[in-house]
Amino acid sequence: MHSRLWYAPLAVAVIAAVTLVGDDAPTGPVTAGARLATLRAARVWTPTNVATMNMYEGPTGPDAFVPGQIVDCRFVPRSFDGSTPKFECALDGSDEVKIKYGRHNGEVYSEVAASRLLWALGFGADRMYPVRVRCRGCPTDENGAPTRGDPVQFDAAVIERRFPGEGIVAGPGRGWSWSEIEFIDQGDDAAERSHRDALKLLAAMLQHTDNKPEQQRVVCLSPIQSSAAGPVCDEPFLLIQDLGKMFGRADYLNRDFVASVNLREWQQVPVWTDATRCIARLDTSVTGTLHDPRIGEAGRAFLAGLLNQLADAQLRDLFAVAQFDRRVIAGQPPSSTDDWVAVFKEKRRQIEEARCPP
Repeated sequence: MHSRLWYAPLAVAVIAAVTLVGDDAPTGPVTAGARLATLRAARVWTPTNVATMNMYEGPTGPDAFVPGQIVDCRFVPRSFDGSTPKFECALDGSDEVKIKYGRHNGEVYSEVAASRLLWALGFGADRMYPVRVRCRGCPTDENGAPTRGDPVQFDAAVIERRFPGEGIVAGPGRGWSWSEIEFIDQGDDAAERSHRDALKLLAAMLQHTDNKPEQQRVVCLSPIQSSAAGPVCDEPFLLIQDLGKMFGRADYLNRDFVASVNLREWQQVPVWTDATRCIARLDTSVTGTLHDPRIGEAGRAFLAGLLNQLADAQLRDLFAVAQFDRRVIAGQPPSSTDDWVAVFKEKRRQIEEARCPP
């Protein structure tokens, strides 16, 4: 656990030299200057027993759902950013959840697989559960047509449960950009730098194309406290919060049929654009802040060690629970779970066999 951070005025002075959010004014739980200090002290990884993680069942708990569970809820009118089909639904008087839906929506599949992979490896992710939803009061059905009955059933749907921790912001809708992850500075702690590089390499391996700041989140894993110097967070943590455009090919326009759960496109993208210098392959998107990241040897070796702990059965469960074998693109037959496992293992091999400069 990190030592307590007391945010001094020096952090405010440093803010002028970097691109963050502008004025050092309280626009969230911390000021912009304190946010910079938070980024410098943040972690991106916590240990897990990778080999024992149940990819099919996923994260458990009193608010979890089992795969394929029928969930009854009541539609809540609310607007969302982005074009992905989604809505808010109340399970009871106090429990409202965000639901993404649509058989032809790649994010329904990608969110489940990517979130469970990151969870198993020890990186942060919201919990995504594949379910069937019966919505009372929904104005449209799964195809966007006006509803004719009540309730309306959505058979291809995922429910989101947020990663624990209070969000830390310094501007409306602001997350963190991939250039800002370089601010992580633990002094001589090379392990934290290797974790940071491992996350960048994993994002490239999965082709995290829509990687604008709003798709990443800063959270505090301990209660945010007040002090004379400003808010205090003992355990800042960085995570990717939108995993919908993965397992395809990074696309400049982030088109769903290219970037989200497209085996043919994913298979054709090598892990490395320059294997001798360990520059990972991730093409630029119009929203992106991560492009062809350079990876150090410690980060490569760290991610390879995590990936090598995954058994074939875990990989099959990963793609099976996410229902990748139901993903249809342009009328082509879906790819089998075994096909997805084979491509994943080939990408893992490319990471394992590379050797990077220090």
